[in-house]
Amino acid sequence: MTMKTYTVSGMSCGHCAASITEEVVEVPGVTTVDVDVPAGLVTVHGESADDAAVRAAVVEAGYEVTDAMRNAVA
Repeated sequence: MTMKTYTVSGMSCGHCAASITEEVVEVPGVTTVDVDVPAGLVTVHGESADDAAVRAAVVEAGYEVTDAMRNAVA
């Protein structure tokens, strides 16, 4: 399983986290999504989730991805 963390701008509340989670979890290959609103981070867990699709899902939710990094492969 891979884990990738994205820095996302514009999040300010639980509703923001729910909106992002709802969109990103629909991306094929994504199994779970963790959103840390105060830190501005979205961590995606899964297998073979397309980076461009995850970014597009965040944009669809109304936010902007400003950075991404691969955290781990387990």
